[in-house]
Order: sequence, then structure tokens, then C-alpha cells
Amino acid sequence: MGLWKYARQRLVPFVIALLGIALLCVLFGDIALAEDAGPPACGGKILEKCTPNSGDTAWMLTSVALVLMMTIPGLGLFYGGMVRKKNVGDTVMTSFAVTCLVTILFALFTYSMAFRAGSPFIGGLDRMFLKDILSDIGKGGIGNPNPLAATIPESVYICFQMTFAIITPALIAGAFAERMKFSAMLWFIGLWAIFVYAPIAHWVWGPDGIFAAGNEAAWVKVLDFAGGTVVHINAGVAGLMCAIMLGKRSETGPAHNMVLTFIGASLLWVGWFGFNAGSAVTAGMQAGMAMLVTQIATAVAAFTWMLVEWALKGKPTVIGICSGAVAGLVAITPASGFVGPVGAFAIGIAAGVFCYWGCTSLKRTFSYDDALDCFGVHAIGGIVGALLTGVFAVEQYGGTAGVLEGNVGQFFNQCIGVATVFVYGAVVSLIILFVVKIFVGLRVTREIEREGLDLALHGEVVQ
Repeated sequence: MGLWKYARQRLVPFVIALLGIALLCVLFGDIALAEDAGPPACGGKILEKCTPNSGDTAWMLTSVALVLMMTIPGLGLFYGGMVRKKNVGDTVMTSFAVTCLVTILFALFTYSMAFRAGSPFIGGLDRMFLKDILSDIGKGGIGNPNPLAATIPESVYICFQMTFAIITPALIAGAFAERMKFSAMLWFIGLWAIFVYAPIAHWVWGPDGIFAAGNEAAWVKVLDFAGGTVVHINAGVAGLMCAIMLGKRSETGPAHNMVLTFIGASLLWVGWFGFNAGSAVTAGMQAGMAMLVTQIATAVAAFTWMLVEWALKGKPTVIGICSGAVAGLVAITPASGFVGPVGAFAIGIAAGVFCYWGCTSLKRTFSYDDALDCFGVHAIGGIVGALLTGVFAVEQYGGTAGVLEGNVGQFFNQCIGVATVFVYGAVVSLIILFVVKIFVGLRVTREIEREGLDLALHGEVVQ
């Protein structure tokens, strides 16, 4: 009994001391762990002072490079091979100069106008000159991502959308090739990027745009995953207005070098994976499906165009199959994040048939000189793809059902989006062209056109 009393007197304080020490360790350990945990991961509702997802960021950095490659050198070579030799330099120079000009404008204010919250019609100017972008590598690599791309740094999202803003006006050059003043081209593209591209991009992709599918308050929810309306219909309609305003070329001739066009089309095809799969803005399931349907639709459209041309003209051509591939890429663009393989096959066939018609019969019927078929491929292909997105959209792939799954209203939403972009783009493009014509003039002289734009405008020739 005395032993138990002795042990209790000695051991109880010791046990209490040990428990106190353990409690202090737990408390201070939690504090240390909280300090070591670092900033939270970006995503969902966490959009301030957070760390981006490294996998998504790596994929988007790759996509930026792929999409920029589509314009320089892809589009430059694609168009350069289809013009006459005396105008090759001016054609590739146009793609390069547009890349530089639009980059500057995008950094100054068109990014903010298109992709920041403002009104349903145009974004705000809180990112003018790209100010207030948080990119602090000293605090664990924290940033404030754009809500439209919640898991990657805003700087990467800016670069990605910049490449879209670059290629869209560069596409227009296919309509006015071989006859527009270089100075007039720069003025037109600059004004068009501000007054046409930026508002339409905000309508469809902006956080509070009138057509933005992710905006709960949108007037009409239009599905455009990667730019069927924003890029292709927009550019194609502007190209048609340019062709009408400039009139026909005084002389035409065969393509200068079909191999250049083949190389350009191949670069466009590869780069388009960044264009479409990159528009998922994550390295996940939707990006994978977008890549798959892009490959299928492109191949089907190119093969369909080849067969149609072969049947009607007796011979398949390199220029033809390359044009068919681009038509397929254009048509699957709005649908790439919403449809599956079956939809991709249908869209590819439709693109091959309708874009061939747009580049031949339609052009002859209305007698406009769309030199490199900007309207026939991009506007017609964009319209086909946008409308069929409303038909073949699969809810499990993109979150929205189409006509085949019982959502007939989505097709009419697509029609409203297409019509609005077409009319707005046509009217404002014509106004800009009239203004440029008054102050600068649009077309080179007949003498310069005969001599070639390379030597007359740039003092260079292709040997």
C-alpha cells in the first residue's frame, strides 16, 4: 500500500508533464504545418494568391507555341504558296506584320476589352497595358488567375488568347491578297482588331458576354469551344467585305508553289491541336476528346474534298486536299469540346462538301474575287461547324446536349449567334474599309499590280 502511494505521488506529476509536453508539440506542430503548407492551389472559387496547376500550365505553354506556329510560319506558307511568285513576299510579310501589330494592341487594351468583366457587350479596362497581373515567385509562385482559366497563370492565358487574336485578322489576308496596299492593310487590321474582334470575343467568351455559355446571365448561350464564330466566321465575313470593296484582281494566275501550301497546311493541322485541345485550358478529359475529334474531322473533310474534286474535275489536287483539311479544321473548331467521334465524322463530311461549294459555285455565282478562299473556307466552314455543334453536342463530353439528345433549342441558339456575328462583322468591317479608303486608299495601282507587290512595296523579290 505504501509502495502504491509512493508511485502515485511520483508518477502522476511525471505523466502530467509528459502530456503537457505532447500537447505543446501538437499545437506548435500544427502552427508549423500551417506555415509550411504554402498558398492554396488555384481552381474553382480560389482565384486569389494561389498557385497554378503545373500540368495544366505546361500544356497551355505548349498550346501557345502551337497556335503561334499556325500563323508564323504556317499561314504565311499556306497563303504564300497559292499566290503568284511576284507577290509571295508581300503575302508572308502580311502574316508577320499582323503578328507584331496585334500583339502590341492585345497587350495595350484588346485583352482587357475581350476577356475581362465589364458589360455584356465589351470588357473593362482594368488590364490596360496588362497592369496589376500578380506573378510573385517569391511567395511560393502565387498569382490571381483569370476566372476563365482558373488553374493557369494569367500571363499564360494572355499569351494563349493573344495567338487567337493574331491568327484571326491574318486569315482575312487570303481575301485581299495581291492587290491591297500594305499601309491600308495595317490600318484596316488594327482598327478591325479593336472594333470587331475584341467585342465579338467578349460576347462569346467573356465572363459576362451576351452569348457566353458560361455566363448564367447570358442572353443566348452559344456553344463555341475554340472559335467557329469568334475566329472563322468573323474573319471570313471581313474577308468577303474586303473582296467586294477592292474588286477583282486585274490578272490572276496559277499557284506559285504547291509544296509551300502543303507545308503550310501541315503546320496548320499540327498547330490546330493547340488551338482546339488547348481551348479546354486544362490537360484533362475534354482536351483529349477535342484532340481526337479534331484529327478525325480534318482527315474526313480533306478526303471528302478530294473525292468531290476528283468526281467533278477529273483530278485530285494538292491545293484541293490541303484546302479540304483546313475546311475540316475550321468546321470542327466550335464543336471540338462538345461532340464525339460520330459528330466529328458528320462535320468533316459536311465541311468537305459545303466548303468546296463555297470556293467554287458560290464564288462564281456572285462573282467576287476572294483570292485565296477566305470566305469559302472560313466563313462557310465556321457556319457549318457552328450549326452542327447544336445538333451533335453530347452532354457528357461538353456539359450541353444538342438536338440529337433532345435539346432542339441549342440549334436555334447557334443560329442566333452565327447571324449576329455575320451582320455585325459585315457592317463594321465595311465602315472601317470606307474610312481607310478615304484617308489612305485601299488598292495599289494597276502598274504596281502588274509589276508585283514584292518589288513595288517592299523592294524585294523571290528568286
